[in-house]
Amino acid sequence: MNETLPPCPECSSAYTYELGALLVCPECGHEWSAEAADGTDGPGQRVIKDAVGNVLADGDTVTVVKDLKIKGSSSVIKVGTKVRGIRLMDGVGDHDIDCKVDGVGPMQLKSSVVKKV
Repeated sequence: MNETLPPCPECSSAYTYELGALLVCPECGHEWSAEAADGTDGPGQRVIKDAVGNVLADGDTVTVVKDLKIKGSSSVIKVGTKVRGIRLMDGVGDHDIDCKVDGVGPMQLKSSVVKKV
């Protein structure tokens, strides 16, 4: 964690703090992304880790670590199912992996339910 946070771009307050992925100014209430403060821009700077802490990258092969019920269907993705060629993205909620699961089709998964092979 960075010990010195940048001052607020709106009011120049030195009392900024982190709130998840955002930086917040308590004096004026302005919120901005930490990526914009670093001068880096783009999703390539974000680090996504699997259930055991391995860093994931586009094209990796992962296995599912727990049974996953598929919303709106009676089928289940079983533990140990391999998913090849994942793509990292900003999805709905915590879903940050876009992939195709054999026998199921395209879907989004959470990185917390997969393990890198």
